[in-house]
Amino acid sequence: MTALTEQLGYGPDARLLIINADELGFCHATNVGVYEALRRGAASSASLMVPCPWAREAAARYRGEDIGVHLTLNAEQELYRYGPITHAPSLLGGDGGFPATVEDVWDHADLDETRRECRAQIERAILWGFDVSHLDAHLTTLQLRPEFFDIYLELAVEFQLPLRMVDDHLHRLLGFPAVELARNAGAVFSDHLVSLPGGATAAMLEAVLERLEPGVTELHLRPAVDTDELRALAPDWAERVGDHQLLCGDPNPRAMAEAMGIEVIGFRALRAVARSGADDPIS
Repeated sequence: MTALTEQLGYGPDARLLIINADELGFCHATNVGVYEALRRGAASSASLMVPCPWAREAAARYRGEDIGVHLTLNAEQELYRYGPITHAPSLLGGDGGFPATVEDVWDHADLDETRRECRAQIERAILWGFDVSHLDAHLTTLQLRPEFFDIYLELAVEFQLPLRMVDDHLHRLLGFPAVELARNAGAVFSDHLVSLPGGATAAMLEAVLERLEPGVTELHLRPAVDTDELRALAPDWAERVGDHQLLCGDPNPRAMAEAMGIEVIGFRALRAVARSGADDPIS
């Protein structure tokens, strides 16, 4: 099997990095932070939470950046609620909006309603004008159970989009062969996923980049600017602000990576592989 790096036009030992800014649309502070990271900082991709209240404003700000859909079935913030965009009673928690926990989704969600909701989120992003580049999943809800992973994989294949897999640690705990299933279905996905701990410093990021293995690695962060609204709704606001400062600082992750000989790419490059040879590629 040809390595993904070679399918992308690089050598088998190339180190390629996607720097993804998660949770666009979550609130106004994330919209500002994500777009600044894309336009002035280091991010090479981002992902949109379609059901969130500020997703439409994110669409209004869109200028053709590399943005995918962050398929969302949870609203984990205690004081901030949002819910399905389809009629999906099984995807509602007890106090309105999506359930707060992953386990609540797994225990109560109807799979047909889940499939319809996730497809609607992708289709709405397309309707709003986004050139959707990939799929990933909020809180890994769609990635850790086989019946939900089937939906995730089905939509990636249907829309010919690359997807995010869980990191190596979680993959060993899955109990089902997610990578093998995805490969057999013809899906395209990055080789590695890297997350930084909350409050990560530039030195910590530099150490992570130095250890990157050959292949395509996705590094994901959740940038947001510091506002009263963000502090009120997100207990982890300081981590989000820290991610923004890391992405837009000097040097930023892109500059660090390039200085180490790491090529920074976006998900559109992977999407081109996913759609190569397709009879009727989705535009």
